[in-house]
Amino acid sequence: MLLRIVRMTFRPGETEAFQAIFRQSQPLIRAFPGCQHVELLRDIDDPCVFSTLSRWDNAEALENYRQSDLFRRTWAQTKVLFADRPQAFSMERV
Repeated sequence: MLLRIVRMTFRPGETEAFQAIFRQSQPLIRAFPGCQHVELLRDIDDPCVFSTLSRWDNAEALENYRQSDLFRRTWAQTKVLFADRPQAFSMERV
């Protein structure tokens, strides 16, 4: 299993737009082959910082998602709202 964490900082005033995008995309991402779970987390100290946490069967499943039209559409809508570069981490449980 692969855990993917993506930390994103949004411009003030854009967090509602991002949350709407996530609410619309979450069930589609969750239904993508190889995705076991996806959730949205908000930083308790900075309300403009969010992270997504997703669980994938393996790196291939995540890469298939990253090459999909669903990812391209969702990312295109999301990245225009950023205040800073996102940070992404792929991890596994030990």
